[in-house]
Amino acid sequence: MSSISALSGSTGSSVGSSASVSSQISALNKQIQSITKQVKELSDNQDLTDEQKSEMEQMYQSQIAMLEAQIAQLEQKQTEQAQQSSEPAQQAANVKAADGINRPTDTHQVNVYI
Repeated sequence: MSSISALSGSTGSSVGSSASVSSQISALNKQIQSITKQVKELSDNQDLTDEQKSEMEQMYQSQIAMLEAQIAQLEQKQTEQAQQSSEPAQQAANVKAADGINRPTDTHQVNVYI
Protein backbone atom coordinates (compact mmCIF):
# COMPACT_ATOMS: atom_id res chain seq x y z
CA MET A 1 0.00 0.00 0.00
CA SER A 2 2.92 2.33 0.47
CA SER A 3 3.55 2.30 -3.26
CA ILE A 4 0.01 3.55 -3.84
CA SER A 5 0.45 6.61 -1.66
CA ALA A 6 3.82 7.33 -3.22
CA LEU A 7 2.31 7.29 -6.68
CA SER A 8 -0.59 9.54 -5.83
CA GLY A 9 1.74 11.97 -4.07
CA SER A 10 4.03 12.25 -7.06
CA THR A 11 1.09 12.72 -9.41
CA GLY A 12 0.01 15.99 -7.85
CA SER A 13 3.48 17.47 -7.86
CA SER A 14 4.27 16.54 -11.45
CA VAL A 15 1.10 18.18 -12.75
CA GLY A 16 1.69 21.35 -10.76
CA SER A 17 5.25 21.83 -11.94
CA SER A 18 6.25 24.31 -14.61
CA ALA A 19 7.34 21.58 -17.02
CA SER A 20 5.85 21.50 -20.48
CA VAL A 21 2.51 19.81 -21.05
CA SER A 22 3.99 17.04 -23.17
CA SER A 23 6.52 16.09 -20.49
CA GLN A 24 3.71 16.03 -17.91
CA ILE A 25 1.69 13.72 -20.15
CA SER A 26 4.73 11.51 -20.59
CA ALA A 27 5.26 11.32 -16.82
CA LEU A 28 1.60 10.42 -16.28
CA ASN A 29 1.82 7.69 -18.93
CA LYS A 30 4.85 6.25 -17.14
CA GLN A 31 2.88 6.19 -13.90
CA ILE A 32 0.03 4.38 -15.65
CA GLN A 33 2.52 1.81 -16.94
CA SER A 34 3.91 1.37 -13.43
CA ILE A 35 0.45 0.85 -11.94
CA THR A 36 -0.46 -1.58 -14.71
CA LYS A 37 2.68 -3.56 -13.91
CA GLN A 38 1.68 -3.61 -10.23
CA VAL A 39 -1.77 -4.92 -11.17
CA LYS A 40 -0.15 -7.76 -13.11
CA GLU A 41 2.16 -8.55 -10.20
CA LEU A 42 -0.82 -8.51 -7.87
CA SER A 43 -2.27 -11.64 -9.46
CA ASP A 44 1.00 -13.49 -8.76
CA ASN A 45 1.03 -12.49 -5.09
CA GLN A 46 0.16 -15.54 -2.95
CA ASP A 47 0.26 -13.66 0.38
CA LEU A 48 -3.00 -11.81 -0.24
CA THR A 49 -6.52 -13.18 -0.19
CA ASP A 50 -8.75 -12.86 -3.22
CA GLU A 51 -10.73 -10.12 -1.48
CA GLN A 52 -7.58 -8.12 -0.75
CA LYS A 53 -6.45 -8.56 -4.33
CA SER A 54 -9.76 -7.31 -5.70
CA GLU A 55 -9.71 -4.29 -3.36
CA MET A 56 -6.18 -3.39 -4.39
CA GLU A 57 -7.04 -3.91 -8.05
CA GLN A 58 -9.97 -1.52 -7.68
CA MET A 59 -7.66 1.06 -6.09
CA TYR A 60 -5.18 0.65 -8.94
CA GLN A 61 -7.96 0.99 -11.50
CA SER A 62 -9.24 4.16 -9.85
CA GLN A 63 -5.71 5.59 -9.88
CA ILE A 64 -5.38 4.76 -13.56
CA ALA A 65 -8.72 6.45 -14.25
CA MET A 66 -7.56 9.52 -12.33
CA LEU A 67 -4.30 9.66 -14.27
CA GLU A 68 -6.14 9.25 -17.58
CA ALA A 69 -8.44 12.11 -16.61
CA GLN A 70 -5.41 14.28 -15.87
CA ILE A 71 -3.94 13.36 -19.26
CA ALA A 72 -7.20 14.30 -20.97
CA GLN A 73 -7.20 17.61 -19.08
CA LEU A 74 -3.62 18.34 -20.13
CA GLU A 75 -4.38 17.43 -23.75
CA GLN A 76 -7.37 19.80 -23.67
CA LYS A 77 -5.12 22.53 -22.28
CA GLN A 78 -2.57 21.84 -25.01
CA THR A 79 -5.28 22.02 -27.67
CA GLU A 80 -6.57 25.33 -26.30
CA GLN A 81 -3.06 26.78 -26.27
CA ALA A 82 -2.54 25.68 -29.88
CA GLN A 83 -5.83 27.28 -30.90
CA GLN A 84 -4.96 30.52 -29.14
CA SER A 85 -1.59 30.70 -30.83
CA SER A 86 -3.10 29.98 -34.26
CA GLU A 87 -5.92 32.53 -33.98
CA PRO A 88 -3.74 35.57 -34.86
CA ALA A 89 -2.40 33.70 -37.89
CA GLN A 90 -5.92 32.84 -38.99
CA GLN A 91 -7.05 36.43 -38.55
CA ALA A 92 -4.14 37.63 -40.66
CA ALA A 93 -4.99 35.05 -43.33
CA ASN A 94 -8.64 36.15 -43.31
CA VAL A 95 -7.68 39.73 -44.21
CA LYS A 96 -7.95 39.67 -47.96
CA ALA A 97 -5.19 41.41 -49.78
CA ALA A 98 -5.94 43.38 -52.89
CA ASP A 99 -5.51 41.04 -55.82
CA GLY A 100 -6.22 43.43 -58.69
CA ILE A 101 -9.48 41.86 -59.81
CA ASN A 102 -12.31 42.71 -57.44
CA ARG A 103 -10.12 44.63 -55.03
CA PRO A 104 -7.86 46.77 -57.19
CA THR A 105 -4.37 47.80 -56.20
CA ASP A 106 -2.57 50.94 -57.31
CA THR A 107 -0.89 49.11 -60.17
CA HIS A 108 -3.86 46.96 -61.18
CA GLN A 109 -6.84 49.18 -61.80
CA VAL A 110 -9.29 49.09 -64.63
CA ASN A 111 -9.58 52.36 -66.48
CA VAL A 112 -12.73 52.36 -68.53
CA TYR A 113 -13.78 55.41 -70.44
CA ILE A 114 -17.10 55.35 -72.18
